[in-house]
Amino acid sequence: MRNVRPIRSLLSVPAAALMLAVIAQPAAAGFEEGLKALQAGDAATAEKELQPLAKERDPRAQFLLGFYIYGGAESKLFDVNKAAPLLLDAAERGYLPAMIPLAGAYAEGNGVPKSAFEAYKWVAIAERWNVPSAGLALEQATRELGPDEVAKAKAAAQAYTFKTK
Repeated sequence: MRNVRPIRSLLSVPAAALMLAVIAQPAAAGFEEGLKALQAGDAATAEKELQPLAKERDPRAQFLLGFYIYGGAESKLFDVNKAAPLLLDAAERGYLPAMIPLAGAYAEGNGVPKSAFEAYKWVAIAERWNVPSAGLALEQATRELGPDEVAKAKAAAQAYTFKTK
């Protein structure tokens, strides 16, 4: 997409604030260890600790793996084909921090098919749930679609219901 900045630039929320949002969830075995390893820059240990939780579909672990470990270009374990499915599953089940990075993946075609429609839809869902920086991202996503496409994407976002399983 021509006018969409990389997804990390869309996030005006500092990484520390995102980490705090993730920590506010109930603790699970391995999660705290994975988070500490991630904060220490040890991606391999973080992956080892978070992977079992992600397989159990813990959205916090999916987000950390998808955004910081596999989704961060500076990560030694960078792999958008692993990142996008984790972010998608977490977002589909209502995990708000995963929505803007997922929209960025769709906007850039990183790990998912490039789709301005899907990018707009996920940003619109995030805005509906008051995700920080969603307004700016929605402005950017709007530039990539024609008026009819924007209307269809808005309708899709309004009609979207989170998966429960």
